[in-house]
Amino acid sequence: MIQDWATDKNGEGLPRQHLRDLLVVYRDGLLGDTLPFWIAHSVDRKYGGFLTSLDRDGTVVDTDKGVWQQGRFTWLLAKLYNEVEPRKEWLDLALHGARFLIDHCFDPSDGRMWFHVAQDGQPIRKRRYAYSEAFAAIAFGEIARATGEDGYKVKAKQAFDRFIDHNSNPEGVQPKFTANRPLRGIGFPMITINTAQELRTSIQLPEANHWIDQSIEAIRHYHVHDDVQCVFETVAIDGSRINHYDGRTLNPGHAIEGAWFIMAEGRYRNDQALIELGCKMLDWMWQRGWDQQHGGLLYFTSFDHLPIQEYWHDMKFWWPHNETIIATLMAYLTTGNPKYQQWHQWVHNWSYQHFADSQFGEWFGYLRRDGEVSNFAKGNIWKGPFHLPRMQLQCWNMLQNELPDVGPTS
Repeated sequence: MIQDWATDKNGEGLPRQHLRDLLVVYRDGLLGDTLPFWIAHSVDRKYGGFLTSLDRDGTVVDTDKGVWQQGRFTWLLAKLYNEVEPRKEWLDLALHGARFLIDHCFDPSDGRMWFHVAQDGQPIRKRRYAYSEAFAAIAFGEIARATGEDGYKVKAKQAFDRFIDHNSNPEGVQPKFTANRPLRGIGFPMITINTAQELRTSIQLPEANHWIDQSIEAIRHYHVHDDVQCVFETVAIDGSRINHYDGRTLNPGHAIEGAWFIMAEGRYRNDQALIELGCKMLDWMWQRGWDQQHGGLLYFTSFDHLPIQEYWHDMKFWWPHNETIIATLMAYLTTGNPKYQQWHQWVHNWSYQHFADSQFGEWFGYLRRDGEVSNFAKGNIWKGPFHLPRMQLQCWNMLQNELPDVGPTS
């Protein structure tokens, strides 16, 4: 399998052929490597749901279950059934995940979802925010689309509403901070955009565009600071910058993920202003995140180049690279700007050279700054079958649209 972009003798890209090669890398990597790894090792046939704390070879190292990953894998399986091929195995496993979500991942006392449960579904932890609900919503939405069952459509809408309501007006939750320095983060509007985009497709969510518009405007107004060409992860309530660790610490990969959500919306609507906003965010945060010394994307950087509090700031995590691969390819295919082709080549090659495991498949999640593997785990409560397979599917789909003559499956 080709992992690097094809180049001619002058080092110039071969536009159609390298796009074909990339399509094969993403398509076959998803269907022949990533997905088989998780299906073989993560499905819990006894208690339901999925086990995602896996060693390099897929051996289970912890049986607790992260609720995010239950929703995310359920979504992936159902989306593949809906958009790639109606394989019974994929739908059966998606329903397997949905049953675990329904039976074990909601707290009956308040209707909110757990974040962390035991193998048999006994609750262990709930968090202050409600992102479990967002991932359950998109999972139920894709199952509704696959089965035509209204009950799943209702569940998707209920989970989305709970996600919005709780993050907007948290009730019954002890605040993490006092009221002395109120903050706003980019995470909630970002996830709202993508969740609403998914539900617009799967269940035709009537208010999807409303929430997408509102969330894009929040990011543009509060987090995108043109005067210093930076996307801030955390700002004051009015959007002003905070001269403390929380305000100065940037997460380039997170901002780049938001950039492609916005760019994708611009492509969907044929809205050049949204495309330009997404490209601007990508431009700024690539410059602030790409490691000029070793390559790859730094996990945290500092707005003003002062020391950062988080000691893992210069590590390389898998998911920012997945998001940057999507964003740079999307920017290139949308604008034709050759700098995005170059950036995509750099991040694609670096990622596949360092994260991909040629022996057992899938990707390592955590590297040192120089690209050496720091932790051989393939999954845990945070890492599961989501960012990597979503990247492979998203890039495959974009390239398939460019090259409709290439077969849809391997």
